[in-house]
Amino acid sequence: MKQIILKGLILILLVSITLNSCNRSDESLDSVIEVQDFVWKGMNAYYLYQENISDLSDERFSSNQELESYLRGFDTPVDIFNSLKTSSDSRSILIDDYTISDAPRTLRSAFTPGMEFGLFKDPNKIDSIIGYVSHILPLSYAASKDITRGDFFYAIINQDLDTVRLVENNFRELLIDYQQDTLKLLMANFDGETLIINNKRVDLVKKSYQYPPIFLKKVIDLGVKKAGYLMYNNDFSNNYIGDLNTTILDFKNESVNELIIDLRYTIGSHSYARTIAEIATMITGQFPEEIVMKETWNLKAQPWFELNQPESLLTKFPTSLGNNEIINSLNLSDVYIILNGDSFTGSSATELLINSLRPYINVHVLGNKTRGDNLGSMSLYDSDDYEVYNANLNHFYSLKPPVLKFSNKEDETYDTGIIPTIQLCPTENPLNLGELGEVTDPLLKEVLIYVTTGNSGLNLPCNPFELEILYNSINSQRITDNGTFIKQDLPNLGR
Repeated sequence: MKQIILKGLILILLVSITLNSCNRSDESLDSVIEVQDFVWKGMNAYYLYQENISDLSDERFSSNQELESYLRGFDTPVDIFNSLKTSSDSRSILIDDYTISDAPRTLRSAFTPGMEFGLFKDPNKIDSIIGYVSHILPLSYAASKDITRGDFFYAIINQDLDTVRLVENNFRELLIDYQQDTLKLLMANFDGETLIINNKRVDLVKKSYQYPPIFLKKVIDLGVKKAGYLMYNNDFSNNYIGDLNTTILDFKNESVNELIIDLRYTIGSHSYARTIAEIATMITGQFPEEIVMKETWNLKAQPWFELNQPESLLTKFPTSLGNNEIINSLNLSDVYIILNGDSFTGSSATELLINSLRPYINVHVLGNKTRGDNLGSMSLYDSDDYEVYNANLNHFYSLKPPVLKFSNKEDETYDTGIIPTIQLCPTENPLNLGELGEVTDPLLKEVLIYVTTGNSGLNLPCNPFELEILYNSINSQRITDNGTFIKQDLPNLGR
């Protein structure tokens, strides 16, 4: 034990000496390169792949003058930032005005008629496109009209009152980028082979729409088992964590003993490790103060944390939300997470939740193999401890690089992806969508069979007519996943 501590102290001492050799006071730094200096020091101290970038090595510069000369070789902060990333790094972000980017996230909203849809090629008509309604947003304009999930449309009436059929080179202009407020759809019936025009028209008006925190929730009585079904389509930010907590309380009050979380339409992204830990507690609750996730930083920062702040590397099951609201828990031993829908492989937040829960309960993943994004990112600012407080006010740049990898209590990670318990169709079958939240929805029906019987031999007819899907409106709304973020006090390495 003494040897381990001694080695840690020697390593920290060496790191400190090396970093201090390139340290300087803010007063002596040329304002022309102060942002470049911040970028280099932030990446040198905390970039997860620091050891793989030669220009970020602690031995790269023997003096402050040599470092400054290097920094002057870059015309802009973007230039040096791009030079310091690995070729495969698509995660790191350089923000040029954090006062805007760090503003509180607003609730999800859009200017929309409230119809989500997909498009596929008409198998019997060259270049012709058929649209189908994937779902209607609750309380939207479309929700009050005679249009529902599973309906088909083939044309629109334009501003000149002409009937324009959907084809491959006009569907974006007619259905996605149209300027008029009203979308006039001409409906049809389709059986997989023949399109039959039914003389029905539906006019949909674009309105300002705020997405509800919870898309759909209900309790399904399965006899001995009672399943809480939650369809969620927003991000996992703090904006909606209170509503999720309320939904769990509703399920608890109805004695739910199974939970199905349907993420087929979720947009993903923008989540914090703390939020995921809170959701993990909602599902369980019987593991207070047990480790839910671990952090592994780069070879430079990790020894410092292990020696000085070992507890900061661990996130434990919390008992309350950030606002001190008590977390409602279901104390479950199983949870079922649906990832399928238009080839959705889950966000980094979803993967973190699944992996964190696996040492404690049975996590049944239904859908596709996930991408494998076990990275945690952090916002770094130009201050002594990289916090926004007391940041250098000569500029408003900030860094958002990956700084760590997540693992669970058993040190298991998921950088190669999570293999589903049961493989489902990569896309929904447009000819058999059913009603969301009901057993007429083929996907939910099969999941309920699995919940009640454990039968994993699901046999969904995915796309019996081999329709070529061209577009789905949910895919275009999915936010670029910039990883799961953490908040943590940092030492002033290199400052």
